[in-house]
Amino acid sequence: MNKKYLFTSESVSKGHPDKICDQISDAILDAFLSQDKRSRVACETMVTTGQVIVVGEVRSEGYVHLDKVVRKAIEEIGYVHAGQGFHYNDCGILNYIHSQSPDIAQGVDKEGAGDQGIMFGYACNETKQYMPATIQYSHEILKLLQKFKQEGESWIYPDAKSQVTIEYQDNEPWRVRDVVLSVHHRAGESQKKIRNFAINEVFKKVLPKELLNNGDVNYFVNPTGKFEIGGPKGDSGVTGRKIIVDTYGGWGAHGGGAFSGKDPSKVDRSASYMARYLAKNVVASGIASRCLIQLAYVIGIAEPVSIFVNTYGTGEVSDEKIAERIMSEIDCSPNGIIKRFDLLRPIYYQTASYGHFGRDDLQLPWEELDIKGLFKAL
Repeated sequence: MNKKYLFTSESVSKGHPDKICDQISDAILDAFLSQDKRSRVACETMVTTGQVIVVGEVRSEGYVHLDKVVRKAIEEIGYVHAGQGFHYNDCGILNYIHSQSPDIAQGVDKEGAGDQGIMFGYACNETKQYMPATIQYSHEILKLLQKFKQEGESWIYPDAKSQVTIEYQDNEPWRVRDVVLSVHHRAGESQKKIRNFAINEVFKKVLPKELLNNGDVNYFVNPTGKFEIGGPKGDSGVTGRKIIVDTYGGWGAHGGGAFSGKDPSKVDRSASYMARYLAKNVVASGIASRCLIQLAYVIGIAEPVSIFVNTYGTGEVSDEKIAERIMSEIDCSPNGIIKRFDLLRPIYYQTASYGHFGRDDLQLPWEELDIKGLFKAL
């Protein structure tokens, strides 16, 4: 039976309002960790026209000049021209960060989880990054657009969104059917020029030819007609509002917790990294073509209360055996995860755009394939 279906994933650029917030929150986290690796940080950011608001809880021996960190992050994102409607040097900054609750600290300091929650990791063999093709190509479209911006295409402004729809046959990518790019641009720029640039210099450079040759592709570029008002002037942003972009583009499952602005004692972040690491190594071992792993925690308790594995019927061994191997061989406690991945380092700002997974442009420890032998041996 030839089963056909469509699936769509989206990504957003570094300059999207929500992603500005994720990057600011992680820049603040990195700043504290660079001074005190035992810092406890839970930082949220909101942006709107001309304004940045930072809230959250911190316990640290370090001191961070928050205004400098915020402005540097916005400058690096690319909001450096008055015409963009948001400027790193002119925006107001309100700081409402306060001390972490001692009720939380008493459990975390004993190496327990920083909160209850369910975290998921996913991997598949659709791409060399072991990521779903729809989200991987959505990210790569925006990364290439960002590269062109950095190399002198001055009409490209920081805010952008992409979307890729793929037709699957028998659970394998068959063809790209729809591609969307909305790119914030300089006022008065020709939409015909933008469309031609997007199709010929971006889409056709990113998307595999074999997925473009199985039928007509619908290209949508700035489908509203223009995108001159973007960034925080066009829309407000909040940390943690792009959790599907951060993970698997809607594939697998998501527990609901965001990553950015949270130190690794928060299992929302660290356990999601562990779950991805486990799922990726399962698929890379060759015993399954798809894998979803869930880890569940209770606040103040170190070990996960449950480990769930689903290979969607593609496994050469049972899901139960895979779960048993994980429980017997891998320390999934928050402290064990932190030690395995050396997470008490300022490495998080770089993860706050273009996804936390499948990043072969970064040296992220949860993307390593060093335990696939554990599953090959099953």
